[in-house]
Amino acid sequence: MKTPILFLLMMIALSGFSQTESGNNAPSTHQKTAPADTLFNFENYQLGQTPPGWSVSLTGRGKMCSWSIKSDNGNKVLAQTSSETPDYRLNIITNNTLSYKDVEISVRFKAVKGDGDQGGGPVWRYVDENNYYVVRANPLENNYRLYKVVNGRRIQLKSANIRMTAGKWYYLKIVMKGNNIQCYFNGKPKLQATDNTLKNAGKIGLWTKSDAVTWFDELSIKEVK
Repeated sequence: MKTPILFLLMMIALSGFSQTESGNNAPSTHQKTAPADTLFNFENYQLGQTPPGWSVSLTGRGKMCSWSIKSDNGNKVLAQTSSETPDYRLNIITNNTLSYKDVEISVRFKAVKGDGDQGGGPVWRYVDENNYYVVRANPLENNYRLYKVVNGRRIQLKSANIRMTAGKWYYLKIVMKGNNIQCYFNGKPKLQATDNTLKNAGKIGLWTKSDAVTWFDELSIKEVK
């Protein structure tokens, strides 16, 4: 009797654990880290391709932007690679399936090049290409800014001066709950605002402006309760 009871207890204990990462053979293209948590490290996507399950869009004018998977010394990243130069050309890629209202998003980014603009950041509560929130860091201007885009018009909510350098990786995080938005740069709180414009859940994505060629990695999304 001891062996069956011991076996049963072991099975009950093991059933309490959940898989935190998808394996190399998993069909999904992102990794579940916990219930309602998602981490995109882009390793399961094909180089040179726009990741399946993501949609590219554009606010403003100019040719459509270009997003694809690139290699950063063997590490796969998601990159905006088009160098079209219209100033009011906001380049967006959003995930087709994830939708959040209260959310925490973090992402690493590296500005690679851009004469008119550099850098970028995450998008959330995305309704369409003309309505969403975005925070972005720009090494050309050495600033970190929070915007809302309403009916295609970009409206600044907050700004902070931050010194940064193109070609280096930085870490951005936003937390939005209700109408409160907190923005962090390399782990430090830098921007805070309240806004009631976009009240409902929306898609999650990434953003650059004009000719900013920017790489992103480790996009983490977590529901805030």
